[in-house]
Order: sequence, then C-alpha cells, then structure tokens
Amino acid sequence: MIHNNDFKYDLKFGQVKEQELADIFNSKTVEVKRCTGAIYNVFVEYECRGKKSGISTSQADYYCFAFKNTFALIETQALKIKCRKYINTDKDTVGGDRNKPNTKGILLPITEILWSSET
Repeated sequence: MIHNNDFKYDLKFGQVKEQELADIFNSKTVEVKRCTGAIYNVFVEYECRGKKSGISTSQADYYCFAFKNTFALIETQALKIKCRKYINTDKDTVGGDRNKPNTKGILLPITEILWSSET
C-alpha cells in the first residue's frame, strides 16, 4: 500500500479491511492451529498413520496459526499451494505435536504466511 497522509483515505481503507475480516468470521470456517514452539516454521500436517489428514482433509475456508500473541490467517487453498512446492524436499518431514514419527507434514516458513504476496 502506498503511504497516504489523507485520514479519509486511510479510514476508508481500514474500513474495507475491517469488513473483509468480519465477512470471514461471519460466513467462513476457520481451522485454528496452536504454534507454541514455532520460531521459523509451522508444521502443516497432511498425513497421519498412512492416511490423509490435516490440510489434506480440512473443510475449513481459512487456516489460522495462533502464536503466543499473534494470529496469522490464510486461505486454505493458498496454504495448500504454498505447501505443495515443498513436497519431496527437506521441508517434507515427519513430526508435528511431540514429533510423532507416523505424522507427515511440511515445515512451512512462517514468512510465507506473514509476508508473502504470492497466492
């Protein structure tokens, strides 16, 4: 966004974003994932015990990653696109809560959720 010193412009922009958020919470589903130990990556589960799970089976419109004092909201479809590029790389790993050896997922860099303008 280009900086603008006009309060009316900033107010209008803020109101548009407030309405977008209200629309999400009023008519969309949100799956919340608690990320207590995340510093650089979040673990996005896609398989458990040999069956699809997590993001592979989610019906939610949005994923919300809950950090200590911050929430990061992303459309589920956009999250899937971001994760797919890491399939069969060093970011495609086992782990999750308590490093379960039978759970597969993607270690997605937090920056891809917070600062990426792609998808």
